[in-house]
Amino acid sequence: MKTQSVEDLCEVVKGGASGAILLDVRGPSEFAAGRVPGAVNIPHDQVEARLGELEAGALVHVYCKMGGRAQMAASALSAAGVDVCCVVGGGMDLWTSLGFPVER
Repeated sequence: MKTQSVEDLCEVVKGGASGAILLDVRGPSEFAAGRVPGAVNIPHDQVEARLGELEAGALVHVYCKMGGRAQMAASALSAAGVDVCCVVGGGMDLWTSLGFPVER
């Protein structure tokens, strides 16, 4: 599974994320507190049950707080045949520490 830097994810966001899904797999309260702009929230433990919410054929950029839950979710997505583009290394913690934009 490919790992992506938060800097690379920032470039995807700046480009409008066309044809991509920014998937935040943290819990709802974490998501509400701040997320990557344009991200959708499906907690990691609900990913398999909610596969229908993901656009077929879209590239998925998966992130969480630091990376552990994103790895688990990406594995579940891959096993279900979803084209997971990558897991974002460092997650939201690194994103915010580098001062990238946060949507609330």
